[in-house]
Amino acid sequence: MKQTPDLSRRGTGRSWEEIMGKHPNLLVCALGCLLALGGMPAAAQPGGEPYAGKAVQMIIGFGPGGGYDRWARTVGRHIGKHLPGQPSVIPQNMPGAGSYVAASYIYNVAPKDGSVLGIIARDAALGPLTGASGARFDPTRLSWIGTPTKETNVCIAFHTAKVKTVQDLFEHQLILGDTGPGTGTRTYPKVLSAMLGMKFKLVGGFRSSVDVFLAMERGEVEGICESYDSVIHRRPDWVKNKTIRFLFQGGAAPNPELKGVPFVLDFTKTEEQKHAIRFLYAGQGIGRPFVAPPNLPPERLKMLRDAFNATMKDPEFIAEAQKSKLDLEPEDGAHLLALIQSIYATPKPIVEQIGQLIK
Repeated sequence: MKQTPDLSRRGTGRSWEEIMGKHPNLLVCALGCLLALGGMPAAAQPGGEPYAGKAVQMIIGFGPGGGYDRWARTVGRHIGKHLPGQPSVIPQNMPGAGSYVAASYIYNVAPKDGSVLGIIARDAALGPLTGASGARFDPTRLSWIGTPTKETNVCIAFHTAKVKTVQDLFEHQLILGDTGPGTGTRTYPKVLSAMLGMKFKLVGGFRSSVDVFLAMERGEVEGICESYDSVIHRRPDWVKNKTIRFLFQGGAAPNPELKGVPFVLDFTKTEEQKHAIRFLYAGQGIGRPFVAPPNLPPERLKMLRDAFNATMKDPEFIAEAQKSKLDLEPEDGAHLLALIQSIYATPKPIVEQIGQLIK
């Protein structure tokens, strides 16, 4: 894929994503041309399997090494054998704007024939609803394929930070790494700062949580609001050695594995705040979502969903996920679509309030 500047270190230089963000339509079109040259559409062959001899593109909305990349590549190594004709699946990292670039490409440019699917940020689904810049897609029209897991978000602080507990956040500033708009690394701390008074400072320009973890070790940032699964499996030594502190958790409900870690709703003071924070964290139920372009032929959408569901039950896939310490708690595409539709039915005042806070 493209060569990008080193965004894993803090600095005053502008990132590739920031520069191209001024020309998002050009970026999406350019990426579409590149992938069109390298990909092979899965057009049906007379008398044969629709995917026979073809390749399926797996678009990954983040850079290499992070949780989304790991999930996409793990699923990609197995889903092809559950599609008719057993096509090869080619992973393609397309980072930018918290996966808005990838989602916009899938929605606007990718062939609508079942030859392209991808993984995007769970919170990216809220972007168009809140009027986020760069979110050029309609989540209610995307083809939702499924998620291999559900998520809990945790805000953590490195052991050297002045902030030791969640109560300290109301007195002392915590510097967090930010992987871009549409991700919880940015939206959660921005809203919690404005609504609840937590003192977060964001430092952007990171391609993935892995880059933020490295920056924490270098002393460039002090923490991150990130997937609990990503933290414990990418840095298990941090948990074992108490290198980090779990300040609080957020999601659909408290995670039983995080006994004693405060739940974000505990810090709300009004019913209005409760409703807004629930909406903010609604994406946690979306997990690590796999999507395809809108308006797929019904039979192609069924093929992709059936292949995903079969992959989730595939003993070889399950064994690899367990070996990689990826926690499986799958949901199918129909469930995700219903969740998206319920999110988009949120009362307008709450949506507008959150939309203003995350800008």
